[in-house]
Amino acid sequence: MPEVAGPTEPAHAYRLSAPNSPKSPRVCRDAIAALLHANDLHDLADTARLLVSEAVTNVNQHTNTQLIHIDTLVRDRIATIAVRDGSPERHPYPRDAAPDEEGGRGLFLMRELAYAWGVTWENGLRPTGKHIWFELREPFTE
Repeated sequence: MPEVAGPTEPAHAYRLSAPNSPKSPRVCRDAIAALLHANDLHDLADTARLLVSEAVTNVNQHTNTQLIHIDTLVRDRIATIAVRDGSPERHPYPRDAAPDEEGGRGLFLMRELAYAWGVTWENGLRPTGKHIWFELREPFTE
């Protein structure tokens, strides 16, 4: 049986908190892209920038939450990013945007560009918030 290589370095967890404001999508996408570059995940930075921007914009447009938290876990060639808000009322779902609509494509893009993605509710039967998470993986090269 071939030997499976273990992780080459430990996982690193980061948290960014930002106010729920129209300026936050830009700040958050730039910060997460810089974080990925600093962790040598250059190939993931542009996709992360787009998906973080979409997720934070959705929080800004569709919730009243005061703070947005972005948790990022970096391990090997993988980044898992969760955009968290304190608003359990609205359930995000992908929809078909009309060709002339400016928005409505965020979760479609996440579904198409991320290795995996989902929505997780916090605190069980009486949720106090949710996070939309996605995982990006660099291609394996030998």
